[in-house]
Amino acid sequence: MKTYILNLIIILVAFTVKAQDSKFENPNSDNRGYLVRVGDIAPDDFELVLQDGSKTSLKELRGKIVVLQFTASWCKVCREEMPHLEREIWQAYKDKDVVLIGVDRDEPLETVQKFHKNMQISYPLALDPNAAIFQKFADKKAGVTRNVLIDRAGKIQYLTRLFDKEEFSNLVQVVDRLSKDGRGKSAEKGLE
Repeated sequence: MKTYILNLIIILVAFTVKAQDSKFENPNSDNRGYLVRVGDIAPDDFELVLQDGSKTSLKELRGKIVVLQFTASWCKVCREEMPHLEREIWQAYKDKDVVLIGVDRDEPLETVQKFHKNMQISYPLALDPNAAIFQKFADKKAGVTRNVLIDRAGKIQYLTRLFDKEEFSNLVQVVDRLSKDGRGKSAEKGLE
């Protein structure tokens, strides 16, 4: 009987682990659905088309600190986080070489423009048809409300998922440190 129960427990654990593993399509996903890691060079082989029709890319933004916020109008947690992003990152650091771009997952231009207006944010939103940009950073089945912080050299420095106040506070601290480090490095180069 003990052997039977032990075997049953092993089978249940195996099914549980398998169920957790199949949560995401890509086997390279971490437990939060990310395909990228802190320390990786951020994928930059895409163009960001903003809600106002202008275009940019991570390649063009090299030399600046970039926060990509993956979002969608239907996402309640995104809506909760956006005023914090506006106030604590965009308004606080936009004059310190920090760029914040919301990447709206798979919604049409009209929806993105309305979302931007309704949220009363001033940082831009970019279109992400078919979630193609999203899938460079996270598994197709992973949810939005995630931020990717990229330093001036294009290296990922911090990743968030959902809106956890402690994690968000850490994000702001890393943005602050990077904004100060970058100015210090530039000043040192100017002295050489």
